[in-house]
Amino acid sequence: MKSSKTKYLKPFKNWFVIILVIFAVWMLFFDANSWLIHHELNTDIDNLEKEKEYYQKEIEKDKKTLKELSSSEGLEKFAREEYYMKRDNEEIYIIEYEDSLKTD
Repeated sequence: MKSSKTKYLKPFKNWFVIILVIFAVWMLFFDANSWLIHHELNTDIDNLEKEKEYYQKEIEKDKKTLKELSSSEGLEKFAREEYYMKRDNEEIYIIEYEDSLKTD
């Protein structure tokens, strides 16, 4: 029994191995540039890149909408669909189907 314990502890009697283990533990967990902090920062970077991609898609969609609204036909279409505006000589009928109604 005693020989198996000394067999596993034998490398730790060397000062270089002890210093190397302490240095590795320090760099992985306690240092300002530790692996844990790098992992957390990389996760934050990934999340921010996904957010950036989402907002770039939204900007492209908004640019497309603005381009459509810059013409008088697009502006009139938007006003008719969203705000139910009409010309003086027109009547508007809004038809709603049961499956399109919001029910609580």
